[in-house]
Amino acid sequence: MSVSEGVSSSKGDPRVLFVLNAVLSAAFASIVLSLLEFADLVSFTWLRFAVLTILLMVVTYVVTH
Repeated sequence: MSVSEGVSSSKGDPRVLFVLNAVLSAAFASIVLSLLEFADLVSFTWLRFAVLTILLMVVTYVVTH
């Protein structure tokens, strides 16, 4: 078995994947809300940020599993 086969078959540590998902979802949610606020469509609130981050994390989990 080569290194590339081992890497592609590895699922990784779930804790690292969870943290990575949380960080990337939060970054994307922040960008989306900032752009929507810039366009005067919605205002940035921490509640919207939290809800969008959790929603993105759930969607990512469902799509990848």
